[in-house]
Amino acid sequence: MSKIDERCTSAYEELRIAELAEYEILDTPNEAAFDELVEVASIICEAPIAVINFIDRDRQWFKAIKGLPIRETPLDVSICAHAILQSGLFIIPDTTLDERFSSNPLVIGDPHLRFYAGALLENESGYPLGTLCVLDYQPRELTDKQRFALQALANQVMAHMELMLSHRYQKQLILELEATREEMARLAATDMLTGLLNRRAFEQRLHEALALVKRGAPTAALVMVDLDHFKRINDAFGHPVGDDVLKRFTTLCLAVFRETDVIARWGGEEFMLLMPNTSVEKAQQAAKRLLNKLANTSMAAEPTTPIYVTVSIGICPLNANSQLEERLRTVDGLLYQAKRQGRNGVVLENTAPEVTPKNNDS
Repeated sequence: MSKIDERCTSAYEELRIAELAEYEILDTPNEAAFDELVEVASIICEAPIAVINFIDRDRQWFKAIKGLPIRETPLDVSICAHAILQSGLFIIPDTTLDERFSSNPLVIGDPHLRFYAGALLENESGYPLGTLCVLDYQPRELTDKQRFALQALANQVMAHMELMLSHRYQKQLILELEATREEMARLAATDMLTGLLNRRAFEQRLHEALALVKRGAPTAALVMVDLDHFKRINDAFGHPVGDDVLKRFTTLCLAVFRETDVIARWGGEEFMLLMPNTSVEKAQQAAKRLLNKLANTSMAAEPTTPIYVTVSIGICPLNANSQLEERLRTVDGLLYQAKRQGRNGVVLENTAPEVTPKNNDS
């Protein structure tokens, strides 16, 4: 099969159209770089009309044009549609003497085109996408220098398009790399089971919050929560059920606490909260809401086997005099004080424990 015959096949045409689409150039606005190239082609070839065009599925579309008032034509009147089937320059000295074009409306009617010379716009994969062509109202020829210049200008058109494509790919790659980096950062800061912040990320948030408090921001509350007797759930139902309990507990916490409160899985069945602009008394009220919700909400995924849990909670303030490591030790001690006092309760710094009646089997 000859190269011309190959280019006439529907399979080849589909591949060519796909290659053209990759450049995303059809129906784009005028651009100075392309307009200047058609101007130079017109001057060098001494032609009143010069066009950079692309052959789409059912039309010929002009990216840059000099000497004609249109931006596209149907394929059935396109001379360039024939040019992309050829190799090298496609020149028609007199269109009225060529049976392929002698009855063309653009030849026998306005604007009465008599001369055509087109240089292929061929991409790096070898697919012809369109032409850089010059046209005249009189029969004529091009000199050898003009032929060389026309093809050289066509090569510059393609070089510019390849550069634009490369820049677009690079921009997309940068966006993808940024998204990947953001996702990796998110994953590095996220507990995979619950989707909450992990311990490392929460400690970073604590450092930032404490710095703000030391610069005059309102006092915050630090809250530590531990699920009571969680090992019993794993032992009785298995770790997958235990994981479901942790995830449902997370969902409940997100519903009880404010959007501005920062919640993290501290480790195992321990959770930590940073409550900005909150006194320990306000934090205690939120903790009691959590206890009440837990008393009436099963943490089991299957409604046929309800699982109710209780939690022990410690709360301390985070103020301008706080040292972070000391605060973490303090809130941990308050949590374990709540456990020693019977679990299912809240202990604030320097206060008596608040204990909710519990079922000893919970």
